Amino acid sequence: MLSGIGRRQFIQACSLLTLGFTTPISFANSIKDPRLVVIILRGGMDGLAAVPAYGDPFYRSSRGKLALNTPRMAEGAIDLDGFFGLNPNFKSLAKLYRRQEALVFQAIAPPYAQRSHFYAQDVLETGLTAPLGHSSGWLYRALTGLTAGRSPEQYAYSLGAGIPRIVQGQVPVGAWAPDRLPDPDEDTLERLMALYEQDSYLGPKLQAGFNADQMINSMGGKLKGRNNLSTVAKAAARFITRIDGPRIAVMDSSGWDTHAWQGTTKGRLANRFRELDTVLENLMHDMGSVWQQTAVLVVTEFGRTVAVNGTSGTDHGVGSAAFLLGGAVRGGRVESDWPGLAKNQLFEGRDIQPTLDMRALFAGVLHQHMGLDRNFVEDVVFPGFRDQVRGLFRTG
Repeated sequence: MLSGIGRRQFIQACSLLTLGFTTPISFANSIKDPRLVVIILRGGMDGLAAVPAYGDPFYRSSRGKLALNTPRMAEGAIDLDGFFGLNPNFKSLAKLYRRQEALVFQAIAPPYAQRSHFYAQDVLETGLTAPLGHSSGWLYRALTGLTAGRSPEQYAYSLGAGIPRIVQGQVPVGAWAPDRLPDPDEDTLERLMALYEQDSYLGPKLQAGFNADQMINSMGGKLKGRNNLSTVAKAAARFITRIDGPRIAVMDSSGWDTHAWQGTTKGRLANRFRELDTVLENLMHDMGSVWQQTAVLVVTEFGRTVAVNGTSGTDHGVGSAAFLLGGAVRGGRVESDWPGLAKNQLFEGRDIQPTLDMRALFAGVLHQHMGLDRNFVEDVVFPGFRDQVRGLFRTG
């Protein structure tokens, strides 16, 4: 029974037992067969550092030493439309933008105007203005309309050590996390399998863990690495490109809270931008032709202050930036009702004033890309919220 089960599979299965995973096999039957990847940047990404509004007459004076040079200057921003740019560390994202496979959103935020990481992430992931402790995630609620009788665990996967609240609900979604532990010996494996074989609850979950590991390792060999965005994004590509795999993958990345020594083109935040840019480029390559059916959402819970603080960083703000990319996206433009950077144009005199509710972006993705009924989106996924960004995806 245990022949062919490696130590890594054993450890993986044990982690799945802890998290309550189940078999992740599914076969999508929609005509377009769309895929969705959601990446949450935790800590509050500085949207003005990612997408500088270098054309705003108050950009340089309000941003101070965190202002990027204009395009065509040394280490200048990458021009997008003559007003907005990209941080020069987003070279791959800029290529996707020029290929019209990336949309950039500026002055966007969840419906939350305070500055607590905890509450802001709750609002971002539940899609509710006042989430309760037991509130499910908005993507989980969407799954109840997308899966057509299949379970959430067959349709969506969480990649990484935890399960983000965005996909938390009554039934667990599928999940996978990397490990770097050495393999156990065969005797230990046999004992454990025998222990759980007759357990009606844990036995199937243990088997599901083996199934998940076999599924991911069947494409390109065993996937090893640290539990970071690079590794889990590679795993996401393996899972959702399988014809019998899930169609939605969710992952998160921490370390975007930059109170000190933030930098511009070099430094802590620049490194995070460069890493994210590499992850997005690799994700595109790893997905192959399925990229044309894919949308990738990159979002954060809030932005940062416009002005630099006393430790060369930025503090918690409100408005930020977001990205939507993929072969299915009708990209090549910046979506923003730009509020301006003059003091009297800032939220409470310090933050970018958000002019787009992030739920409008999420609703557009669910309806236009995933094919979810609009009434379902407005009544169940985001109760009482009746707006969406139009024209996000290619047609025909």
